[in-house]
Amino acid sequence: EGGINPATDEFLQALRRFCNERGALLIFDEVQAGMGRTGTLWSSEPSGVTPDVQVLAKALGGGMPIGAILTTNTVADHIHPGDHGTTYAGGPFITGVAHYVFERISQPEFIAHVREVGDYLQERLQEINSPLIKEVRGRGLMIGMELTVEVAPIIEAGYQHGLLMVNAGPNVIRFLPPLIAEKQDVDVMIERLTDILATTGATG
Repeated sequence: EGGINPATDEFLQALRRFCNERGALLIFDEVQAGMGRTGTLWSSEPSGVTPDVQVLAKALGGGMPIGAILTTNTVADHIHPGDHGTTYAGGPFITGVAHYVFERISQPEFIAHVREVGDYLQERLQEINSPLIKEVRGRGLMIGMELTVEVAPIIEAGYQHGLLMVNAGPNVIRFLPPLIAEKQDVDVMIERLTDILATTGATG
């Protein structure tokens, strides 16, 4: 909810060194940013950093409820059956769903599609000529657009134009389109968003 602020590779690498030096576990939350969302299978991939624990959910179940963690062998050696339980894990049906979803999303061509459409989305957002736009940032299909005004009225106007948008803080619009979105979907969204911003800028 901080506004879509991607961590730099250098920051994540420094965290890894810090944890190594102090014997602390490095835990990455990939619940929203993982599973291809940022144009790589895991959002931390470009940094080359391997966490000790990685938390997954949401996209892992393709709309069905599941949570999971990935750990290094060292961490796994300290976890035994019965040590930890969770409502959303372990069932044969949902794990079968998760296996299928992971198999599909982890395909190189699927990830490449997310990256291509994500780059296009970011380019099109940056092309919008509006004094309300302060910055566009993010990776893949996880983009934040920071505005100079609060975004609640714009998001509300989006509903009236068939756009489902959410905020990430009071002045950032969070764009999380489906990973199967196409460039023509982006074009439709940009046209409607441009009109909304123009109207908002003229009236507010």
